[in-house]
Amino acid sequence: MWSRRIAVWAAVLPLAVVVTWDAPPLTAEPEAPRPARRPLPAVEQAAPRPTVVSRAVWGADEELRRDDVTYTGAARAVFIHHTNHPDDYDCADAPEMLRAMHADHVTRMGWDDLGYNFVVDKCGTIYEGRAGGLDRYVLGAHTTGFNMDSVGIAALGDFADAGGVPEALVTAIAEIAAWKLRPGTDPRGEVRLVSTNDDSRVPEGDPAELAVISGHRDIVQTHCPGDALYAELPRIRDEAARVRIAAGT
Repeated sequence: MWSRRIAVWAAVLPLAVVVTWDAPPLTAEPEAPRPARRPLPAVEQAAPRPTVVSRAVWGADEELRRDDVTYTGAARAVFIHHTNHPDDYDCADAPEMLRAMHADHVTRMGWDDLGYNFVVDKCGTIYEGRAGGLDRYVLGAHTTGFNMDSVGIAALGDFADAGGVPEALVTAIAEIAAWKLRPGTDPRGEVRLVSTNDDSRVPEGDPAELAVISGHRDIVQTHCPGDALYAELPRIRDEAARVRIAAGT
């Protein structure tokens, strides 16, 4: 759900990595060369990575990105969203829809990139959302107050009508959750998270007890991810657990 309130996260969350340098000397000595930044290592995953269409393939406009990627801790929760598009789209049009949504999130909503970490179309194709999230955990703009240590997955569509959720979509969402949740996490379990601002149902600094795989409406006043998709969350949890068990984690 494209909630304008999510945009405030960028003003209150610190960068995940901060590099500091010594103050320059007060003499005329030449400045010592600064050490090069080393890339952060990939995070160990608990289940195999599903096939993901990269930003380069779906045509993300990288000129829209305003800031460096901000990383978070390993995902303790997954939040399921919808994008509010009509459900009768052609899956071949999904890349174009993503490009339009990306531009909207940046130019109208004021975010620094696409808000969701991943987007899934009704045919079950998984698309990389916010940049940098394939090998690391990236801070998104998807669930106000609870973007830290979580992953936002958006289903392309509205999914308000009962029975309108394709099996391929359910399976793809479960595969992302199984892959991205930190090792040792039961997708069918619960998690205690602390709100980082006052724009959700939980005041800043207060804890919330949530399902590990929750819907956007569980923490924000919204109908997202649509009644039909929300009703599928128990099945998504079970399928994500099944994938993890099959992977031996």
